[in-house]
Amino acid sequence: MRKTVTLFEYSGSALAIAYALLIASNTGSEVIGFLLLMLSSLLFAGWALIDRRWAFLVLQGFYTACAVLGMLRWG
Repeated sequence: MRKTVTLFEYSGSALAIAYALLIASNTGSEVIGFLLLMLSSLLFAGWALIDRRWAFLVLQGFYTACAVLGMLRWG
């Protein structure tokens, strides 16, 4: 289980960094950026479920909703 948490943690972090760079670059890659945000938040949500971190899970739900809104708005 610890390896799964580590995988979710590192891959979620890498995707969040890529998301932030794509959005900040203002190069027309917003939809891909928001897709990366959604994937990142889903990985973090899995981590939150495994570790029973309910407040963090709620935060990831918010980020997922923001990613969907971003894809709809910019897509």
